Amino acid sequence: MALDKKKTIRLLILEDSQNEAERLVSLFRNAGRATRVHRLTGPEDLEQQLQQGWDLLVAAPESENLDPQEALAALRKADKDIPFIQLLPDNEPDSVTEALINGAADALPQGEDERLILIANRELKNLEERRGRRIAEISLREAEKRCQLLLDSSVDAIAYIHDGMHIYVNRSYMQLFGYEDPDDLAAEPVINLIAGADQGRFKDFLKQHKGESDNAELKLTGASADGSQFKASMSFSPATYDGEPCVQLLIRTENDNAELEEKLREVASQDLVTGLFNRNHFLEQTQLHAERVVQQQSQACIGYLLVSNYAEILADIGIGKLDLLLADIAGMLRQQFGEPSLLARFGDDVFTVLTPEVTPKQRSEHYQALLKQVTEHLFEVDGRTVQVKLCIGLAGLSEATHKANVVIERAHRCAEEALQAGNGEIKLYDPSAELAAAASRGDLVASIKQALEQNSFKLMFQPVISLRGDPHEHYEVLLRLKSGDGKELDTTEVIAAAKTAGMAEKVDRWVILNSIKLLAEHRSKGHDTRLFINLSGPSLQDAGLLPWLGKALKAARLPTDALTFQFNETDAIAYLKAAKGLTEGLAELHCRVAVSQFGCAANPFNTLKHLKVDLIKVDGSYVQDLSGAESQQALKDLITAIHNQAKLTIVPYVESASALATLWQAGVNYIQGHYLQGPTAAMNYDFSGGDE
Repeated sequence: MALDKKKTIRLLILEDSQNEAERLVSLFRNAGRATRVHRLTGPEDLEQQLQQGWDLLVAAPESENLDPQEALAALRKADKDIPFIQLLPDNEPDSVTEALINGAADALPQGEDERLILIANRELKNLEERRGRRIAEISLREAEKRCQLLLDSSVDAIAYIHDGMHIYVNRSYMQLFGYEDPDDLAAEPVINLIAGADQGRFKDFLKQHKGESDNAELKLTGASADGSQFKASMSFSPATYDGEPCVQLLIRTENDNAELEEKLREVASQDLVTGLFNRNHFLEQTQLHAERVVQQQSQACIGYLLVSNYAEILADIGIGKLDLLLADIAGMLRQQFGEPSLLARFGDDVFTVLTPEVTPKQRSEHYQALLKQVTEHLFEVDGRTVQVKLCIGLAGLSEATHKANVVIERAHRCAEEALQAGNGEIKLYDPSAELAAAASRGDLVASIKQALEQNSFKLMFQPVISLRGDPHEHYEVLLRLKSGDGKELDTTEVIAAAKTAGMAEKVDRWVILNSIKLLAEHRSKGHDTRLFINLSGPSLQDAGLLPWLGKALKAARLPTDALTFQFNETDAIAYLKAAKGLTEGLAELHCRVAVSQFGCAANPFNTLKHLKVDLIKVDGSYVQDLSGAESQQALKDLITAIHNQAKLTIVPYVESASALATLWQAGVNYIQGHYLQGPTAAMNYDFSGGDE
């Protein structure tokens, strides 16, 4: 399991020195780990903190407030799975051994910072795996319960056997053989349920397969408890029951319904409108074919045919008549693609074709002919003339491809690209484009430079909603950048790359300038709107930012309080002197200031003493799970402490209605999250519906 470095880790530190605790926090942040910290002050504090969820505890060699060994004992007593890392005054082997014997995950000399981070990452990864395993075990138990219920209620006669004896039978199995109590079958060998004439064949079959073949089948005659006999088909497959290896036996009686069952299977795999195969059958068969392609080192072509004017046709002729049109298109597909092609209606407006032993390039002529035929044909539907437009994407299965859904997705993307290029297009998947996408991470700096030169960054706006009657409309400005293939790049990685390349200040200025332009245009329409604009760490140190900003605001004729500049707590701590000067300068310009991701430092309010800040946005870790009383109390305590500093509060990541009552009771001033509205390209949120 890979360690998720974007996840905020919850860190307890047992250290009397505030400065040393802050230094340890900086180590984790410099290593790229978002960290929420609490410095322990004594046994009562530890007992209280253990009511919440923590990921790691780092203890100094000694502490006057709480002995490290007592802290370790408290963890064991509370049965908490929190890795304990003991720092030591020296590298004495006996000290290391003693710490490990007492239950520490590891011990190392104080000051070996690089080794500490390596150990912490290892223990955090192990912790994630343990938590994942516990969740998986719970899921497994639930799945086993569901499976048992399915077995018990199945209409098929199912038994589990070991060494020829029954260890489990379901109700259908008992009814088939005329038994009322499963205990009656517990001591009954399976062979006794076989007619005498077939017992020899049954023994030979079991010796030959030994329960190792999957779905091995044998036709024979069964014998009921009352002496009657019946023809049956027995399927054997390896299984486990109560953790022990055994053989699953499934019995179906032979009757005159074989033709009906075959028709039912056929209907289950068909699209009833067109008579082609349906999506599920196509996916199953394509995956099976993909495996054969790999084994035989052959190839195949998948076509994704999108009816690009489907919505227009539906609105014109209605769903009933549309079915007739789709059946006509399916008929054309059958004419163009006979055996051995597999044809399916993959979605409402999508058909798919699998053709073995050919490449997309070899098959493109057939699709060109189909495209010409469909485009030129005038479909008659109940006296109405309808023209159909297709966009087609082609991709190939090969020995290097073992997942059919990947190839189908490639063909889908090609069809979408054909649609963007214009109706009536065919586009073949180009493997070189995939290589370019794989290399996009290495070209990220070039993408940023290009975006700056071509003005191709995109701004999104997410509403920040007041819970306390603020009449203004607030949005946070969020930066977006797409790669060459149209995929949206991870914004965190974009900012990190910009910092590394020394372009973060330029990116920030681009955001500020374009935000001001859009805000001025939006306010000219009568909106009383304010924006939150994020600043990176390098911009905090940019001495030219304030003079430039003053000119930009003057040119736009915007009231300066329409802008709130926001930077995160980590950058505020790292560049505290520069942040102090910037907040003072922004105050002179009458711009507001917000600190985001607040509450993760060992002593977050120490930072606020030096900054002129108006709003505080708490860290997202405080709202990850508001269903628990401890999480709710931790958030309420933080909000109260912030309000005591005369700062307004913002809570992000509001994803459900259930969180609103807690946030209201806590006195939160503003909220933000996908439950209210995700980022959009326009400032179009209806604030009138959210007023309190």
